[in-house]
Amino acid sequence: MADFDWLFFTEVLVGGLLAGVMYSLVAIGFVLIYKTSGVLNFAQGAMLLFAALTFVSLTERGISFPLAFAMTFAIMIAIGIVVERTVLRPLTNKPPITLFMATLGLSYIIEGAAQLIWGTQVHGLDLGIEDVPFDVAGVYISQFDIFAAVIAASMVLLLSIFFRYTRIGLGFRAVADDQFAALAVGLRLPWIWATVWAAAGLVALVAGLLWGARVGVQFSLSLIVLKAMPVLVLGGFDSILGAIVGGLLVGASEKLAEVYMGEYFGGGIEGWFAYVIALAFLLVRPSGLFGQKLVERV
Repeated sequence: MADFDWLFFTEVLVGGLLAGVMYSLVAIGFVLIYKTSGVLNFAQGAMLLFAALTFVSLTERGISFPLAFAMTFAIMIAIGIVVERTVLRPLTNKPPITLFMATLGLSYIIEGAAQLIWGTQVHGLDLGIEDVPFDVAGVYISQFDIFAAVIAASMVLLLSIFFRYTRIGLGFRAVADDQFAALAVGLRLPWIWATVWAAAGLVALVAGLLWGARVGVQFSLSLIVLKAMPVLVLGGFDSILGAIVGGLLVGASEKLAEVYMGEYFGGGIEGWFAYVIALAFLLVRPSGLFGQKLVERV
């Protein structure tokens, strides 16, 4: 242990935690929909892709950043409302597998629409932040990673405040706890669902911009949602706090595993190590760290 490079360890750990914050942001899009409707929205990745592709296509046509952001957000709200009214509402009280297959089909429809409207070429996305190392007490951290983590953390904080202290947010929590009780006290479920889908659209837009700036805006961007799966398994599918903690755990563990264990497996374990952890975790605690237990034993 005397020869252990603690500075390098800290550098890898911090880099993993910063990446984990971005994973958390993607996972929160799933949590928002799942908590209110019980739907595992597999179309979240397609929404992320559509948002990033729409934004970058608008800016390439000379539209300013703020206006392009506002226009893309409006489009994502419209998509959320259309999805809620045409897909989710007619399938209310249907088996979970039916809802899952509906969102899976929806993901291909959204991706196809993105290809039809904006084309299939790869786009670069520059947010004005260079990906250069930044020295913090001898630990080198990517300047872009810091920027992305701050944006993602701010987004998470704003969503937490919104759903905890606003009237709509309290309605959202009531629906998440008990839909029938929420109906009994006069809450309008379609309005709540539409609001949540709009919030999921905003999350998809911000996550799409951050990931698009990192890896480029291309159709493989929709596969980012696969990274959210281990996060949801660890944290719980119905917990925003769980998405945050799960993202940090996944980000840190995969980076550390790649650096300190990768050589024993031929490298490249960062891509699948999180799924090994998630599988092991399912055997011990299927509901996740903060998720509700589906079955209570008496």
